[in-house]
Amino acid sequence: MMDWTDRHCRVFHRLLAPHARLYTEMVHAQAVIHGDRERLLGFDPVEHPVALQLGGSDPAHLAEATRIGADWGYDEINLNVGCPSDRVQAGRFGACLMKEPALVADAVAAMIAAAPAGVPVTVKCRLGVDEMEDYDVFRAFVDSVAAAGCTHFVVHARKAWLQGLSPKENREIPPLRYDWVYRLKCERSDLRVEINGGLATVTDVQDVLGQVDGVMIGRAAYHEPYRLHLMDRALFEPALPPRGREELLVAMRPYVEGCLSRGVALKHQSRHWLGLFHGQPGGRIFRQVLSEGAPRPGADWSVVERALEATRTG
Repeated sequence: MMDWTDRHCRVFHRLLAPHARLYTEMVHAQAVIHGDRERLLGFDPVEHPVALQLGGSDPAHLAEATRIGADWGYDEINLNVGCPSDRVQAGRFGACLMKEPALVADAVAAMIAAAPAGVPVTVKCRLGVDEMEDYDVFRAFVDSVAAAGCTHFVVHARKAWLQGLSPKENREIPPLRYDWVYRLKCERSDLRVEINGGLATVTDVQDVLGQVDGVMIGRAAYHEPYRLHLMDRALFEPALPPRGREELLVAMRPYVEGCLSRGVALKHQSRHWLGLFHGQPGGRIFRQVLSEGAPRPGADWSVVERALEATRTG
């Protein structure tokens, strides 16, 4: 998720969900080729397995970005053709590419050719865009891209409107059609099909996993990150009780202090923890203490300790 799942967010999410595959923010292929690679691509080894999510429409640029991403050690390269934001459309990438399946297929073929063995190229898409209301059109898109060599699709189970709806509205207004994703998996059992959209609880995830190969959790994991920990425990280590919120955050201290010693301000890390105590006694004060204290010059772990104290006193 652009502007959200940076390296500090991903380290936190890895702590919460040891078994999950993490995804970077979407990065345009041209930025990977010409930009500050350490800033855009650098990650902590603890993040593995981690996927680099690319945006773009030029097959040659996407191929070069794939090579670079693989060289940096990413475990997967994902092409995003599901983001409907205006700035993404203006660059001719994201969800608007669902109207150009042949171009997406060409891009995927080039990316697969550029990726070394063991680094899969995957696609994140929607059910369609604008007037694309027919399952058969969605299925034809997947078939076209699969024919280029892609065997792994992450499907946001909504269509997107490219005009008239904001990105937030595009996550809420178009109806969810899980049945389309289930049908795709049934008809294309040779593909790995994962589902995304509207999944916020352990029960939500368990209800869909019998029909697909996996789930992708986005904003629910960011706004209320403890849910991610509960999902990971329930799915992979059900015999173990969940760790406490405070215990999890305290486990971040070595990473945080390492970043502080390298000049990374606390605010760049703590913004990803604001929802950890959502709905809990003291949760509002926890958020307030972090929001006010972390941006101050010289802010250190003592700000986190004060925020945690608020959760103990309620």
